[in-house]
Amino acid sequence: MKILATIAALGAGAALLSAQPADNYNAQLPGRTTDVQVTEPGFKIFQFPKNMIPRIDGDFSDWDIVPDSYAVGIDEMWDDSGKNKSVDKSTLDIKVKVGWVDGLNCLYFYYEAYDDYWDFDQLALRNDTFEIVVDGDLSGGPHIDEFRLNSEALSRFDAFFELQNVHAQNYHIMTPPTPGKDWTMVWGTQQWLKELPYANYAYSYDFKHGESGTLKFEFFITPFDYASPEGPQYSKESRLYEGKKIGLCWAVIDYDGGPGNDGFWNLSKHHRMFGNASMQRLFTLMPLEERFREPVEADWDHFVIDNSRTVAFRDRSYGNITSWKWDFGDGTTSTEQNPVHEYAKDNTHYVVTLYVSGPEGEDLCCKVWDVTVYDRRNPIGDYE
Repeated sequence: MKILATIAALGAGAALLSAQPADNYNAQLPGRTTDVQVTEPGFKIFQFPKNMIPRIDGDFSDWDIVPDSYAVGIDEMWDDSGKNKSVDKSTLDIKVKVGWVDGLNCLYFYYEAYDDYWDFDQLALRNDTFEIVVDGDLSGGPHIDEFRLNSEALSRFDAFFELQNVHAQNYHIMTPPTPGKDWTMVWGTQQWLKELPYANYAYSYDFKHGESGTLKFEFFITPFDYASPEGPQYSKESRLYEGKKIGLCWAVIDYDGGPGNDGFWNLSKHHRMFGNASMQRLFTLMPLEERFREPVEADWDHFVIDNSRTVAFRDRSYGNITSWKWDFGDGTTSTEQNPVHEYAKDNTHYVVTLYVSGPEGEDLCCKVWDVTVYDRRNPIGDYE
């Protein structure tokens, strides 16, 4: 019973920090609802080139390549506690940029904030906080115990251990943490989410508790479609790809030395976004900007059909391309864009090359032994 009481106290404390009473509290949608969807145009997530991945080291020059058009400032947020009727950048100013890298299921964040009073002197949840919530597959819906839909059949304690943070994840990030305190509170049982290889962080600041100044902070997290309470080996990462839309939101909980917070600056128009993924904002994973690309880039992939010698090739080249030539590595070629080729010889590695050209240039992509065929039903020849 003592353990359950501790969990209840932790949950209640987090709820109080995330859900401070607001003037419009009763007018807001309840957290236990499915009557809202993430549909508005939203914001952009910058794609970093693969050779320019942000290094989480406190040197923020990696972010210089990200245009300000990707920045989300405090002008996009509102204080839904009702304590601040408008933005006053002389007391609090915020800028956030989000990035991703094709091939990695990570979200990178750059957070820069000015505060006239930085509050971080307690070894507790109370702290100037950057609270983020991510829903990597737009599944939506409640994801904390308090907002569980079937409250009659599922107790709050069971919900904490079985559904909290599972399909969308909530992080209370300390900005900055009190010396000795962990950098974030993951609001669920999945505490492995805040450790490598799923997350990392670096701060830079030169102020003390109670002083004013600017904080710079970079970190990455890994969103999960299913973050199992049993551990990462039972979990499924959200697959990130170009053009994908995800749910993402944040709030800045600002303290200025008093007993309660001095504002709950929310990116969502819904106060309870902290526990219901349907109340987040829409973010789109953007393509690589043209300044990082060549006019023509050859690329391709393939898959073997039904464990046979038949291979489907797919052109993934970039640019205005008008001509394709495939060398299948067996003495045959094709000028189709996406050919299907049957190899005559079984149990063989092939070197395949795609040549592309267009008005702006030409390129080739050669892959050595990526293509290997083995007809399990009708094998022909010996292994080479």
